[in-house]
Amino acid sequence: MAQSTGRPTLPVAGAGQAASRQPDGSQTFLTTKLESLLDAARKNSLWPFPFGTACCAIEFMSVMMSHYDLSRFGAEVVRFSPRQSDLMIVAGTVTDKMAPVMVRIYEQMAEPKYVISMGACACTGGFYRAYHVVQGIDEFIPVDVYVPGCPPTPEALLQGVVSLQEMIQRGQTNYQRKVAALRAAAGK
Repeated sequence: MAQSTGRPTLPVAGAGQAASRQPDGSQTFLTTKLESLLDAARKNSLWPFPFGTACCAIEFMSVMMSHYDLSRFGAEVVRFSPRQSDLMIVAGTVTDKMAPVMVRIYEQMAEPKYVISMGACACTGGFYRAYHVVQGIDEFIPVDVYVPGCPPTPEALLQGVVSLQEMIQRGQTNYQRKVAALRAAAGK
């Protein structure tokens, strides 16, 4: 009968070591800037708030289904509360009466916040050249990514989300540019 030594028989990661060791005996440490680490986390954990007003909202719904599966890109948790989301997807026509509501929802979102304008109506007013339709939501809130189409395909929205993730990683979103400008102004 074999006696137990109290040590695991299979190799266990990190058992008895604080950090991984190189062949020469030195330890390996990961170094990075905190902002880079936060941007990588933000890029892969977008929580969308759908502001769907027309046919583009149906296309957004199809993106969430299993055929396209937006959750593969880290945007699985759709929140209908602006305080729990960081990505507003404006999908459809926005009228002058809805614009103040959209702005209020945008202001209630947590920082950092991102916006995708989905469809011709949200981007430019679409074929509605009337007094009551907003001719592009960028008149009221800053937009990070425009997804064209009438209605845009689910693949186009997926490409818009991937483009936003790349912008977050590179530090090129409206929020990141605003923070960089504030830091530059404070440093002067």
